[in-house]
Amino acid sequence: MSKLARQVGLPKLPAALSPIGRFRALSFPYRAPSTPRGVRPLRPKARTGADYDTDWSRRPPARLARAAIIEGPMRLAVASLAAPDRRGADRLAATKGPVIFAANHHSHIDTPLLLTSIPEPWRHKMIVGAAADYFFGTRITAALSSLVIGAIPIERSKVGRRSADLAAELIDDGWSLLIFPEGGRSPDGWGQPFRGGAAFLASKTGVPVVPIHVEGTGRILRKGRSLPRPSTTSVTFGRPITAEDGENATRFGARIEREVAALADETSSDWYTARVRAHASESPELTGPDANGWRRTWALGDRSRGSKSRKRRWPDI
Repeated sequence: MSKLARQVGLPKLPAALSPIGRFRALSFPYRAPSTPRGVRPLRPKARTGADYDTDWSRRPPARLARAAIIEGPMRLAVASLAAPDRRGADRLAATKGPVIFAANHHSHIDTPLLLTSIPEPWRHKMIVGAAADYFFGTRITAALSSLVIGAIPIERSKVGRRSADLAAELIDDGWSLLIFPEGGRSPDGWGQPFRGGAAFLASKTGVPVVPIHVEGTGRILRKGRSLPRPSTTSVTFGRPITAEDGENATRFGARIEREVAALADETSSDWYTARVRAHASESPELTGPDANGWRRTWALGDRSRGSKSRKRRWPDI
């Protein structure tokens, strides 16, 4: 009863005659059926995290909007901030069909940089494996991640069955996958051990893995920094590799990591020297030296000195 009705002295209506009472009195099919006594109620369907439904983001209107974003503001922002030097795209010339792109991970700008660097025909039929707990934590961030970068939720603490089945189903439908096997951004500029998601999905679906090394994005927007700082970057594509007969996901994942490490060596030296070291299994590891923080920082600066000394050039849009 309203305050005015009480002041005037109107009698209180019975619950059966009030609108709320009438609504509460309705039964199925006008209201959802109740759970019988003795039956455990169903858990409410989650709308965030690994359970977020991304089907809408792969429909034509969303794909058209995403293509406009990638080829417009995203490409302009990447060119202005990163001035990327893209190498090795010719190594994909003989590759057909969907692939899994596996790259090292230093910064949030890695994804826009790769989405604008990966050539056609894969660029606009791409899904991105994104951390379910970070990019899909709320409905707003989940919707933006799905629309802007075509993200699907991946559980990074484990190879979740739901995430793996969704990714495998989309790959079978002709979609390519961009994934960061480290599971998160580098905390100090050096890489982290690769997890088995990319190798597991490649073995399950039978598609090749394209190793990619990204250099320089940590100088633009490293973990813990909120404002970007322009710098130069490089993206190096490797030759597609597939799981060999009898090679399990663990060994294949280690081989993917070695290929990315060889590309990192190629970036800091030259192709011939890097291939000689890779053939001898002497490529410097992505994870860096097993030493104290100052020693790792010093070694990282020594390794990337050649990239830092490159002169800033006009963005290559």
